[in-house]
Amino acid sequence: MSVHLIADTAGKLSALRSMLEQQHEVTSELLSSGASRCGKYNAVVVAADLRIVENITALKELFGKLGHVRKRIFVVDQKSRLFVVQAYALGATRVFVDPVNQASLLGQLADGHHCETTSIQTSHGAREVAKDGATTIGSMFFAAVGGKPIDVVSAKGTGGRIADNIAEDGLSSWLETVRRHHEGTYQHCLLVTGIAADFGLSLGLARPDLERLYSAAMFHDIGKAKIPLTVLDKPGRLDAQERALIETHPVAGYEVLTGNAAISLEVLDAVRHHHEYLDGSGYPDALCGASISDVVRILTISDIFAALIEHREYKPAMPREQAYEIIQRMHGKLEKALVAAFRDVALNR
Repeated sequence: MSVHLIADTAGKLSALRSMLEQQHEVTSELLSSGASRCGKYNAVVVAADLRIVENITALKELFGKLGHVRKRIFVVDQKSRLFVVQAYALGATRVFVDPVNQASLLGQLADGHHCETTSIQTSHGAREVAKDGATTIGSMFFAAVGGKPIDVVSAKGTGGRIADNIAEDGLSSWLETVRRHHEGTYQHCLLVTGIAADFGLSLGLARPDLERLYSAAMFHDIGKAKIPLTVLDKPGRLDAQERALIETHPVAGYEVLTGNAAISLEVLDAVRHHHEYLDGSGYPDALCGASISDVVRILTISDIFAALIEHREYKPAMPREQAYEIIQRMHGKLEKALVAAFRDVALNR
C-alpha cells in the first residue's frame, strides 16, 4: 500500500515512518513545505497540531489536492472534542489521538484494503457526495461545539445531493460507499440521511416533503456534539449513567438549532423527537400516537435501521435482512403501515 505522511514536525514524520515503512511504501512531507506531492496514494496519514491556525489553513489547501484519497487518517495531539471534530471537518475518515498505537494504525490501514473487489461497485459520484456530506456534518459539529451558527443552507444542499445521488445510483451503492469510507457518528448521519431519502422517494413524497425529511436526517444527531467522546465512542455497552447522557442529545440538538430562521418547525420537531415511539416509551418527551408527526415516524425507522447496519470497530455491520426483522418485531412502537412500506427499501433497493 502506498501511504503518504504529512506532519508539522520532523519528529512526528520520523515516528510515523518507523511504524509504517516496513509494511508499506511510504512517502512524506512537512506541512510547512507548501508543495504537496499529488501521487496516487492509497492512504494519507496526517499528524498536526490543530490548535495552530496556519496548520488548519495548510491542510485545507492540501486536501483540495488529496481529497480523492480513500483513507485519510489524522493523528491529533489531544483527545478534545474540538480537535477531533476539526479533523473530520478537514476531511478525515479516521482520527487517532497521539501517541497512536502502532497496531491500531496498521490495522486501520489494512481494514478494507481489498474492498475494491466487493460485488457492489460504488460510483465516483457517490464517493464525492459522501465525502462532501462528511465534511458538512463535521462543520456542523464543529460549529455546535464552539457555539457558532450552523450553516443550514449548506447542510440542506448536501442532503439534496445525497437524495439525487440515491435516485440515480440506488441505496445499496450509497450504503456500501458510506460504510467503506466513513466511520462513527458521521457514518451514522450519512446512512440515516441516505436511508430516509430513499424511503421518502419510495413513498412518492412531494419534493418539499422530501426536503424536510432529508434535512431532518442531516440535523437529527447534531446534539451528539455535546456528548463526551469517551461516551459517544465507547466500544461496548453503556452503563445507566452513560445511557442517560446519550439520551440528552435530542434536546441538545433542538437547543442548538432553535432560533435559526432557516430551520422549519417540522425539522426542529424531528430533531427533538426522533427517539419517540407510538406507545409512549421513547424520549425525551414520551410522546405517543397522534403527537408524533409523519416526518418523525419515517425518520425513526430510518435511524433504527441505520444503527443496526452500520459498522463499528466493536461490531460488524448487521445484514439488512436481520435488521429489518428486528424492526418488524418492534410491535406498537413504529407505524405498522410504514414498516411494511419500508420492506422494499430495507431489502431490495
